[in-house]
Amino acid sequence: MTQFILTDTRGQTAIITLNRPEVLNAWHTEMRNELRTALKAFNQNPEIGAIILTGTGDRAFSAGQDLNETKTFDPDRAEAWIGEWRELYGTIRGLTKPLIAALNGLAAGSAFQVALLCDIRIGHEGVTMGQPEINSGIASNLGPWIMREHLGLSRMVELTLSGRMMSATECASYGLIHRMVTPGLVMVEALKLAAELAEKPPVAMRLTKRWFAEMTQAGFDEAMDAGVRNQRESYGTDEPVRMMEAFLARRK
Repeated sequence: MTQFILTDTRGQTAIITLNRPEVLNAWHTEMRNELRTALKAFNQNPEIGAIILTGTGDRAFSAGQDLNETKTFDPDRAEAWIGEWRELYGTIRGLTKPLIAALNGLAAGSAFQVALLCDIRIGHEGVTMGQPEINSGIASNLGPWIMREHLGLSRMVELTLSGRMMSATECASYGLIHRMVTPGLVMVEALKLAAELAEKPPVAMRLTKRWFAEMTQAGFDEAMDAGVRNQRESYGTDEPVRMMEAFLARRK
């Protein structure tokens, strides 16, 4: 039985819900492991044709990394942490079935990255997304790479260095949110879309998604390698711990 995610099925659609509402569904190692296991299981299930990823509650898809975990890291643990993300991101990129993000609120940092790794994103006007990692002393690696793929170099640099969050309207204008609906209809729309995608020819779907991953693999590997290098250097100083503790103190 999972503890930090919830799973359900509706016909040919699997639903995975991030379930740490007390910290706005922020990630830690256990949640990442559970999510990866669930994604692999549903991907291997011949009765499932599409997967929806969402978060518990109406405030957040996910607030991103749980800083209570990362503020304790040293360089070795930071490198292992990047390895955990490589495994999760690699699992998402390797899915042969479409993955839909049902965005029910905040998607920040690594949650923003996961949302952009999903195939299609559905949200409402209250959704905010962005890459605020620099504000808590975390060097950005995968985020800039995937934002460059979606937005180009100029917008990526501005968003990464400012750490600002984007409104749903801005995200939709950039194509980061594909469908905007009223808050109560996000899951309804996601289920409708998932049912449509689940009916697509499975071999064509698998081969098409495999090519999506192949055409971006070199950039993904480069970003993950940079993550190891940069996080080891960062956690060799006291800056991440100081900044995360200050951020958590302000939030309290």
